[in-house]
Amino acid sequence: MNVAVPLTMIPQADPGAAYRAHTGAIDAAIARALDSGWYILGKEGAAFEAEFAAWLGTTHATGCANGTDAIALILRGMGIGAGAAVATVSHTAVASVAAIEMAGATPVLLDIDPVHYTLDPQELDDLLRDPPAGLPPIKAVLLVHLYGQAADLDAIIEITQRHGVALIEDCAQCHGALWHGRKLGTFGVASSFSLYPTKNLGALGDAGIIATNDADLAARIEALRQYGWRERYVSDLVGVNSRLDELQAAVLRVRLPLLDAANARRRAIAAQYSAVLGTAAPALRPGVEHVFHQYVLRRADRAADQAKLRALGIATAVHYPMPVHTQAAYSGRVALGPARCRETETACSQVMSLPIHPELTDAQVHRVTAALATL
Repeated sequence: MNVAVPLTMIPQADPGAAYRAHTGAIDAAIARALDSGWYILGKEGAAFEAEFAAWLGTTHATGCANGTDAIALILRGMGIGAGAAVATVSHTAVASVAAIEMAGATPVLLDIDPVHYTLDPQELDDLLRDPPAGLPPIKAVLLVHLYGQAADLDAIIEITQRHGVALIEDCAQCHGALWHGRKLGTFGVASSFSLYPTKNLGALGDAGIIATNDADLAARIEALRQYGWRERYVSDLVGVNSRLDELQAAVLRVRLPLLDAANARRRAIAAQYSAVLGTAAPALRPGVEHVFHQYVLRRADRAADQAKLRALGIATAVHYPMPVHTQAAYSGRVALGPARCRETETACSQVMSLPIHPELTDAQVHRVTAALATL
């Protein structure tokens, strides 16, 4: 008698696979950190900061506890807090907006370009020319490079410079992505990176890092992440506790040299998906190197397509099901731009993310592409 063998579900993300692929090197790095007897702000963290700055192409990098803190520390280091507003998008992880409020600033949420899911430059220009009544002065734009692809940097840099507003890059999803050959995270005053386990460069827990070419800003951030200390136990600034621990830094030092190859694998997988999907595939900006933190489709009947893929053993996810401005914590109290985030609301009702991580096997990729051909 033939017995049907249940399909093994292909996960949408699999941080455990990333560990298993490099167990020996990661375990050795952890053992080295443990043997050192120094577990906070030691040699591993300092080495990772230097290696990350060299890889990215900035003069300074400062580790911290997570990507949310990274944004808040940048704003605090720049003196952007109470009495200032920061423009960003509503189609993002809520961390982007939470960090603005952590710094004491007021978020104002803008709509997206519906093709690439990143900040709409025209609405940003409209907002800066004619801000809503009662909004504090807009001091910065937090530019989210979503899903692994650059926002429209040429337009946004021109707009921010013309209006005298600082540009900060939220690079939580774009480690290694390029804009005309230059890495994202090197265009603004400073940039924040989440190093959460599922990121393209991920730790085995929470971690983050800040990059900048401004030596004075880097020094303030370095003090702010540890109680405002420049001298131990003496707070020159009102700081916080947001430190990158040595174990995570040791793991990240293993993973950083592997990142470019891992991103290349993501692009190769994405190319196979796109070959099947044709015009339904995600749009790529000219001159941009996407790193596919997520491979995102828009589907008019998302639930039905997710169910069809699930029946074929393909897990999907939704990034993000609710715009920030519609969530209970923010609804009715955050300022919106003139477009009222209409494109964002439509996108959030339709997007879904396919499995995309470097450890997917060729056989798994083939199963996904075969399933996509049925949609």
